[in-house]
Amino acid sequence: MIEAVSCGGVVIYKWKILLLYKNQNGRYMGWVLPKGTVEEGETYRQTALREVKEESGANGEIIKYVGKTQYTFKGSEDTVNKTVHWYLMSANSFYCKPQSEEYFADAGFYKFHEAYHLLKFNDERQILKKAYYEYSEMRKNKEFLRRKFGESKS
Repeated sequence: MIEAVSCGGVVIYKWKILLLYKNQNGRYMGWVLPKGTVEEGETYRQTALREVKEESGANGEIIKYVGKTQYTFKGSEDTVNKTVHWYLMSANSFYCKPQSEEYFADAGFYKFHEAYHLLKFNDERQILKKAYYEYSEMRKNKEFLRRKFGESKS
């Protein structure tokens, strides 16, 4: 069995989540979150940021680590046990451009319920739910502090 590690991001801008649509040679591959393989000398955080940028063109900024998912699949020569480390990220705009070299045909930001139902893989739906909850709590707490201490909106 081969052990493989990837990192990715749940990227949010104005309460919407970045998704990528993969279509390989006219074959539906599904909607996914951006993620990819750790390269030699990279930290998990660096990998997640690089993969989001490469696959979607979006500029992500890490807010926090939200967990990992694991799955197994049959590779060309052996079974692969994949671990994916996920980060909650924010973007600075809705800009995105799918990476055609990786067979991404579309990219966009979607409302939570749309993104949740579009995602192909259950493990990505679960990490999306966790990340979105964390984002919601963080935003609620920020708004609470702003009101309590009379800070101006920034």
